Amino acid sequence: MKIGEKIRRLRMQHNLTQEELADRCELSKGFISQVERELTSPSIATLVDILAALGTNLPDFFNDELPDKIVFTKDDVSVKTNEELNNEIHWIIPNAQKNAIEPIIVHLKPHGKTAFDQPHDGEEFGYVLKGQVQLHFGTKKVRVRSGEAFYFAAQTSHYISNATEKPASVLWVSTPPSF
Repeated sequence: MKIGEKIRRLRMQHNLTQEELADRCELSKGFISQVERELTSPSIATLVDILAALGTNLPDFFNDELPDKIVFTKDDVSVKTNEELNNEIHWIIPNAQKNAIEPIIVHLKPHGKTAFDQPHDGEEFGYVLKGQVQLHFGTKKVRVRSGEAFYFAAQTSHYISNATEKPASVLWVSTPPSF
């Protein structure tokens, strides 16, 4: 691991100049420049100060581990069928409820629909993969066809339905998770 290179990336992510970072750490701009170019190495105490100014710490700075899992397959999908509403919800990311967003795939049988969702903080995004659906948004009803998307702030009650005789599928992403 190149410490200087990683410090430079963090500094750039925080939109700081070398001089601004140096001022926050009570160091010289020249010293920061030398560290970033791998011409010198900071002491542990100085590195701790630099990292604190960049909003991180030693353990996080040196942790290069990837998340446990970043690619999910069909084996990870869990499915819930609702015969009453004529739908099937596929959770494509396990335990997504603990994340900031929750992507699902909704399959609507002919005349199927999702559950009525009360207004809440957050946002909703959908992309119609197959068929067409009607987005019920407050008192409005909007048709969304295959290849089209919808996006809205969720402060209004909403759900989708399939008013056709053909099945429909929608990739739906909610934030925060609500399914």
